[in-house]
Amino acid sequence: MTNAIEATGLVKTYGEVRALDGVSFSVPEGSVFGLLGPNGAGKSTTVRILTTLTRPDEGSANVAGIDVLGDPEAVRRSIGVVAQRSGADPEATGRENLGLQGQVYDLRGEELERRIDELLERFRLADAADRLVRGYSGGMQRRLDVAMGLVSRPNVLFLDEPTTGLDPEVRAEMWQEIESLAGEHGVTVLLTTHYMEEADRLAARLAIVDQGRIVTEGSPDELKRELRGDAVHVELAASANGDARIALDRVEGVGEVVLEGRSLHARAEDGARAVPAVLAALDSHGVVVASVTVARPSLEDVYLRHAGRTFEEAAR
Repeated sequence: MTNAIEATGLVKTYGEVRALDGVSFSVPEGSVFGLLGPNGAGKSTTVRILTTLTRPDEGSANVAGIDVLGDPEAVRRSIGVVAQRSGADPEATGRENLGLQGQVYDLRGEELERRIDELLERFRLADAADRLVRGYSGGMQRRLDVAMGLVSRPNVLFLDEPTTGLDPEVRAEMWQEIESLAGEHGVTVLLTTHYMEEADRLAARLAIVDQGRIVTEGSPDELKRELRGDAVHVELAASANGDARIALDRVEGVGEVVLEGRSLHARAEDGARAVPAVLAALDSHGVVVASVTVARPSLEDVYLRHAGRTFEEAAR
């Protein structure tokens, strides 16, 4: 299968901050690929390089078979980009915004009008097409952003945090639109997100990014299957010192113990059977437990294993 995106050894430094530290991955044509990580992990910097907005200090990248450094103009003609912040003009109508975007790609006349009408219908904006965008809801604005990214019929679409700030119902609607792009229309989609559920649902493959590096890569199911057994999460009554970790180190069948404040995370071969031993061990060390839960592996657990900290902690 041909790759629509290939990134090799991307490095980018801003002053003393190493935003990217050797990022490499590839994206097959017609698939949805996710870059999952907290804010500041390096996801947006990667997108800026792949969309020719920033030059890497080291490394190379091809998008739609084109070298992003060798022929950036050709790359721009082949891609669509939906940035974190809306690029629509709030003082223009939805139809006018789509028209302006089309003109950037030298679309004119009946061809452009047909494309605008098609996108307005597809993204359920036809009834609001001639209203000023400043009056659109957040979900409508985001659908317009995606429509603008598709005006030129790009081979590759970059979606940078496309559902940030949307309520759950609108986010679910946007997920359906993104799924159809690859599934029904053959567009290659690179999606950046800090939502675990979003990456789990949409991405055929994903790379987890932490501090400018890709710490693991695979399909969501592959990554979760690597974590054998169950995740055991213990909420302590108060912040504990190292005694909590020492206690669990002695419990048979329990490992990968991480303590963050009042939260204790571990893996167990059989979580339900391990709970009594875990509670007894903590009690013997004077550690008071508020609650304990057992769950099957999630992408949160994958991140914890490979980054050595919880996603919540990394985002602080």
